[in-house]
Amino acid sequence: MHEFGRAFTMALELIASGDRELLGIVSLSLSVSLTATFSALLLGAPAGAALASLRFRGRGGLILAANALLGLPPVVVGLAVYLLLSRSGPLGQFGILFTPSAMVLAQTILLMPLVTALTHRFAHSLWEQYGGALMVDGASAPRSILTVLSIGRASLLTVFLAAFGRAISEVGAIIVVGGNIRGYTRTMTTAIALETSRGDLSLALGLGIVLIALSVTVNAVAFRLARSWST
Repeated sequence: MHEFGRAFTMALELIASGDRELLGIVSLSLSVSLTATFSALLLGAPAGAALASLRFRGRGGLILAANALLGLPPVVVGLAVYLLLSRSGPLGQFGILFTPSAMVLAQTILLMPLVTALTHRFAHSLWEQYGGALMVDGASAPRSILTVLSIGRASLLTVFLAAFGRAISEVGAIIVVGGNIRGYTRTMTTAIALETSRGDLSLALGLGIVLIALSVTVNAVAFRLARSWST
């Protein structure tokens, strides 16, 4: 217990000092997670709304696949992206393996089923309420999708929070494709795992405190936005 208290005190001192390595890790974590979350939202939200509002062959299978892939293991996604980006892989020519870009790609793929499935769930309910009016109005498919997403923007914000929460806390996929390189691809979660195994609890705790603080801040801001939109 005494050792934990000492490590906790050192962690707070490390945060207060504005340690350059700590700031770099936090900055990279936010950059990768936010980029992946927005990318997944831009791709997955329209897909989820389309599955709710359009009727086409194979729609049921796509809905089933999106929900089934919610439990996709991050390490498996990391391995698949690694094989794609390796020198012998189909995308190896781009040379982005063990870079932040590879980490963003892996997280985006991991988040896509989550965003698509959650968006479909609230969009389906909204379509039942407003779909008839949109069809009578002669709305095109793109307009119908945009209208549903606009009406459900508060729910879409919840989808964003769920995706961001998974991204910022993810370890398996990004450590496979990023390599946990100091000063380049090391994020908060991979650094916490590494420093804990090394016994450097002060840095691990410092990163853990920052990670919790960031998650709470993002959720608090999103909650206020959701309340303002709902009123």
